[in-house]
Parts: sequence; structure tokens; C-alpha cells
Amino acid sequence: MLRPTTGDRVMMAIIYISLTLLAFSTFYPFWNSLVISFNTGQDTALGGVTIWPREFTFENYAVVFQDKRLMNAFIISILRTVIGTIMSVFLTAMLAYGLSKRELVGRKFFMLFCVFTMFFSGGLIPTFLLIRELGLMNSFWVMIIPMLISVWNMIIFRTFFNQLPKGLEESAKIDGCGYWGVFLRVVLPLSGPVIATLSLFTAVAHWNDWFIPSIYLTSENLIPIQTLLQKILNSNTVTAAMANLDAGAQAMMSQQMQVTGRSLSMATMMVATLPIIMVYPFIQKYFVKGVLIGSLKE
Repeated sequence: MLRPTTGDRVMMAIIYISLTLLAFSTFYPFWNSLVISFNTGQDTALGGVTIWPREFTFENYAVVFQDKRLMNAFIISILRTVIGTIMSVFLTAMLAYGLSKRELVGRKFFMLFCVFTMFFSGGLIPTFLLIRELGLMNSFWVMIIPMLISVWNMIIFRTFFNQLPKGLEESAKIDGCGYWGVFLRVVLPLSGPVIATLSLFTAVAHWNDWFIPSIYLTSENLIPIQTLLQKILNSNTVTAAMANLDAGAQAMMSQQMQVTGRSLSMATMMVATLPIIMVYPFIQKYFVKGVLIGSLKE
């Protein structure tokens, strides 16, 4: 191998420095929020760069977990994410499996109809009127049903199904399986990587969504954590932040004067963010294979 020249060393140094700065600029906002959530609000109000909690405390999280509305919103988000992900991935896989069959009558029409919806939507007002006419207003299912089918995920599923050996389905049909049997007993068990990848993307979309509940939900008991967090983040003062808490949390916050609106917002943000981040390491091994599935063609 040729020894690197001075120019090569300089270029590598520039690359490493640039990547280090980019990584730091990406990670520091999250780290700063985490530090503030464990720092006393009065010390945080002094400003300055926070690399580590200067006055460590759990009081911010005590106030968050004392608020029954926040815990109810957290449960709503979990239910929405679990139910919505399972139903969306399963129904999207069903649609993709049907459209992967060349013998399906009208296959091109249905595929064109699905792709058309990726480029043109009904718009916010027609969608609102449709949701209202369907009786989904102020209902838990308004967060599930409109997101049941993802055309982009369907295309990835269909591409993967087309790459499966045809002999597997033929053998299953010889053994007496119909389309349902082939789909449930052969196709889905072989689709682990793509199911894991698309399940994560779907779960993140459900967990992070705050816009749909803010439009269609008025009941406090149905609001998910992200929508409630958005309201808290819009509170710029301690008084406004306390107005978003229930009576028990307000009493605790009044006793613990080291809690401020900003520290409370950061603690709430961590509670809303960490659960979905903790999912990534468990299915990371599926990422590369799952993401590349839609780009490979034989």
C-alpha cells in the first residue's frame, strides 16, 4: 500500500474534524435538554453552557409524574402506537401481497390509484369534513384509522414479496394452503426484516404525531403525550406552565420552587422521547437489510 501523502493527511484531518463537529452539533441539543431536565430550574435560569447538571435534582420529574394528565397522555400514546403499528403493518402487508399477484384483476388500476394518493391529497378541510361525517371526531380511532395504510410501505412490502421464491408458495398450495394460509404461514414469517423496519418507522410516526389529535380531539382524556408536550412547550412562563398541570402537580410545583417552566418542559420532553429511542437498539440489525429491500430489483 502507498504511504499517505501530506495532502492526504490534511484532508483526512479536515474530514474527521468536520464529522466531529457535525456529530456534536447533532447530539448536543438532545444532551442539553437531558441536562436541563436534571438541573434545578433556578440554576438553569442563570444561563450559560450546560455540559453537566450544576445542581442535580429529580424534582422536575417528580412534578411530571405527579401530573395525572401527563401519565394518562403517556398511556394513550403507548396504546395508539402499539395498536396503530400492528394494524397498519398487517393491513399494509395484506394490500401489498394482493398487489404482488399478477393474476389479480385490475392490478394496474389499483396500483395506480394507490400511487396517485402519494402525490395528491384531499386537503385539510375536506379531510376534516370526511372525519366528521364518519363520526371519528373526538374518538381514539381518529388517531388510528387515517394512518392505517401507507402507500410507501406498501411498495416496499410488494417489492419484497416479489423477490420471494415462487416455489415456496407453490409448495404451500400443493399442501392445501390457500392465499390466506400462504400469506400467514409462509410470507409473513419470511418477512421479518422488512416488518421490523417498517414497524419501527410506523411506530415513530404514531408516537411523534401531535397534529392530528390537536385538530380532531377536544377531550383531555384522549390527548397523547406529544400533543400535551406541544402545549407545555408553548408555555413561556412558570404561571402558564403550571396552568397545564393538574391540581396535585401544581401543589407539588408550588412547594418545590426550584422547578421552572423550562425545566419542566425539558423533563416532559425526555419522558416523551426516551421510550421510542430505547426501541432502536433491539431492531438495529434489521435496518440495513430492511431499508435496502425496496431498492433492489432482479
